[in-house]
Amino acid sequence: MVGLIAIGAGAGLASGLLGVGGGTVMVPLLVAFLGFSQHRAHATSLAAIVPIAAVAGGVFALEGVAEYDTALLLAAGALVGAPLGARAMARLGERSLEAAFGAFLVAVGLAMVFG
Repeated sequence: MVGLIAIGAGAGLASGLLGVGGGTVMVPLLVAFLGFSQHRAHATSLAAIVPIAAVAGGVFALEGVAEYDTALLLAAGALVGAPLGARAMARLGERSLEAAFGAFLVAVGLAMVFG
C-alpha cells in the first residue's frame, strides 16, 4: 500500500510539474517495483490519471493558464482515440506492449531533448 501511495505521489508531482505522470511515471514503476504486468499497469494508470489530471488542471485553471477551447478539442479527439488504443493494447502480447511503450518513451525523450 505504501508503494502504491508513493508511486501515486510521484505521478502527481510529475503530472503537475511536467504535464506527464500516468504513462511516464506510474507504468514503469508499477511494473518494476510492484510486479504488475504491462497491461495491468497501463489500465491502472489510466484509471488513476482522471483524478490526478482533474486536480492539477484545476490548479492551473485557478491560475488562469488553462486553454479551455484547446482542452475541449483535445478531449474530443481523445474520446475517439482512447477506446481504439485500449482495444489495440488488449490485443498486443506482453512483450510487444513493453517494446512499444519503451520505444515511445525513448522517442518522446529524444524529441524533447533535440526537438
